[in-house]
Formats: sequence, C-alpha cells, structure tokens
Amino acid sequence: MEGIPHPIPRTVEEVFQDFKGRRAGLIKALTLDVDKFYQQCDPEKENLCLYGLPNETWEVNLPVEEVPPELPEPALGINFARDGMQEKDWLSLVAVHSDSWLLAVAFYFGARFGFGKNERKRLFQMINDLPTIFEVVTGNVKQPKDQSATQNSSKSKSSGKTSRQSEPQTKGVKMSPPPKEDDESGEEEEEDDEQGATCGACGDNYGTDEFWICCDICERWFHGKCVKITPAKAEHIKQYKCPSCSNKRSRV
Repeated sequence: MEGIPHPIPRTVEEVFQDFKGRRAGLIKALTLDVDKFYQQCDPEKENLCLYGLPNETWEVNLPVEEVPPELPEPALGINFARDGMQEKDWLSLVAVHSDSWLLAVAFYFGARFGFGKNERKRLFQMINDLPTIFEVVTGNVKQPKDQSATQNSSKSKSSGKTSRQSEPQTKGVKMSPPPKEDDESGEEEEEDDEQGATCGACGDNYGTDEFWICCDICERWFHGKCVKITPAKAEHIKQYKCPSCSNKRSRV
C-alpha cells in the first residue's frame, strides 16, 4: 500500500528520479507482468488501485485509509472495468490514469517543497522528454518533428559511423523514425531523409501510426513487426542489432 515508505524527494532531480522509478514499475505491470497484473485485478474484490513504487516495482492494493492521503491516490476501482471491455482497451485506460497519477505525485512534491516557476518548468521538461505510459503500452511512441529534423541534419552532415542519438523512449534504443521533412540545405540531405523513412526489411515508407526501431550498428530503421520487436521488448533493449548485423557478427 502506498504512503511514503521511501526517502522523500526534495529537489527537482530527486523528484524526477522518483517519477522514473514509479513509471518503470507501472510499465512493467502493463507490459512484462501483464498476466500477473490482470489476475490481481479481480472484479470480485473491493476497489483496487495500481501503485508504481520508486524502486521500479508495482503493486495492486486497496487505497490508503488515511483521509486525506499523504500522496495523491491512483484511479480507484480499476478492477471493476477489467471484464467489461477488451483487455487492450482496459490496459490503455489504466495507462492513461497512471500517467495522470504520476504527474500528480511529482507536482505534489514540487508544491510541498516550494518549487518555484523555473523549477516546476524544469521538472516538467524532464518528465516531458519521456514517452507517456499510454504511448509505451499502445506502441504509439512518436518523435517530435523538430527533434527529428535536428537528427536528420546532423546525421546527413557527419561522415563515417555516427554516434547513437539518445532517445527518451527506451534504454539505448531508437524508436519512431523521423518523418520526411522539407530541408532547404540541399538535395543530398533530402535524399538521406527519404532513405531514413523506409523500412530496411520490407522497404515500405514510414507511417506515423506504426512502431519503428533503429539498428544501433547500421542505423537503418525497421518496422517493429518486420523484425519481431514490440514496444514492450524495446523498453529493455540496451543496444538493438538488426537481423542483418547480427548475422554478420556471427559469421566473423
């Protein structure tokens, strides 16, 4: 049951670390541990909540009895809706409420310890660099256009093997390839953009509603379905190698 069993975060960095730990726990519940989570949300039980804990774990439990609670409470009674809708829709609903709860907890700490305007803004920017739980659960992780354009530009101007860009979506894995952007810097850069917007496996063009992943070795983009990688699996890949690069390494 939630409360504050862990050290209380007092700075922007500490609140953000608390946020990331809770977020990781919630993502595990809704992806890797989904069967266990589903079983624990028995509609025959009382009102249950899904808690993400700072140590990257999760638990399904009754709400705290203290009124008002020390921390904001997650959505109440998630178990009652479990059998009333399709599983994916139910998980998406829980993910949305979990995103809202994470923000409430983070800004509760900010208010409690007197974060000023600049501190609140910095905290939100750090949080906003991460994809929402809903985006991870549904596989709808999208990269901002301005960030895509910057990466395309730096990639086309560099020579040889480029350093892997750090993406907030996963641990070392690049997801959601850059869409085609109009670039005034020359035809060569436009050609690079077009090449980066096709799947290295099937050759189809980029689609904003599809999950993509980039190989850290050859830096080609692939449909997740073409290389059998789901958003949930990508969350735990530190360095992704496409089938072609993996085969080359095995033959050496």
